[in-house]
Amino acid sequence: MLTAAGVINARELKRIADEKESEKLQQILTRCKEEEEERHARQDFMEREVKPEGLERFNAWVRRAAEQGHGEIEILRFPSHYCTDQGRAINNFEECWPDTLTGFARKVYDAYVEYAKPQGFTIRAQILNYPDGGLGKVGMFIGW
Repeated sequence: MLTAAGVINARELKRIADEKESEKLQQILTRCKEEEEERHARQDFMEREVKPEGLERFNAWVRRAAEQGHGEIEILRFPSHYCTDQGRAINNFEECWPDTLTGFARKVYDAYVEYAKPQGFTIRAQILNYPDGGLGKVGMFIGW
């Protein structure tokens, strides 16, 4: 015969259920915050401009890299989903990859075409990581 002491307390079950509900709500809030931060980051990326002093910084970066014996530098890193094709052309080394760039990446590429390419620089992009088997970050590199 079962006694009252052998049965779990209903208040304990309510506490357990409340804790699980709180965990679920916290996960939802965290996900919403991350999505909002991503929206802001994407908007900033899309609206960001190449600044006039950017050419001075660029010259300093490539000079320093050359003095250290390097032949290229990474000038930009951004999520592949900012590309119009989610990074597919970059991942497949297609010549049309610049056409898939958006926002600040496109502005940087256009600045390369206008200022650096005539001086003999090269540019390339590559997928840097593959989180969960998908395309992750893109790195853009300037070489000489």
